[in-house]
Amino acid sequence: MGTLIVGYDGSPCAVAAFAEAVEMAKATGDRLVIGFGYEPPGYGEEMEPYREAVRHRGEEVTAEAIEKAAELGIEAELALVPERPSDALASLAERYDARAIVVGSYGESPLRSAILGSTPHKLLHGAGRPILVVPYREDS
Repeated sequence: MGTLIVGYDGSPCAVAAFAEAVEMAKATGDRLVIGFGYEPPGYGEEMEPYREAVRHRGEEVTAEAIEKAAELGIEAELALVPERPSDALASLAERYDARAIVVGSYGESPLRSAILGSTPHKLLHGAGRPILVVPYREDS
């Protein structure tokens, strides 16, 4: 049994990534680690209330994924990590010696992703693990 890391923030593209990870776990017997990175940009003590609010929100949105995995009989655990999302997922992949990281994408252009630094773009260029980027399509 291996491990798949799934980036999950409750967004439609994260839901698509979770659905794909569930199908992979069913086929392989892998367990899921549902990761949520909650480090906001900026430093200082004034960021602490914001950091805690984001962490709390992470607990709320990931609860639905943990519950769904349990309903489907898939072993899953939650990992809230006080790092930016791409760093959090890469750290989790190393910690769990993950087979792959699964994330969703709204399908930004490569230029936009490079300039804005999307999580999938950052992972593809630095995670050191296979990355499955699941596109979100409104019509699906």
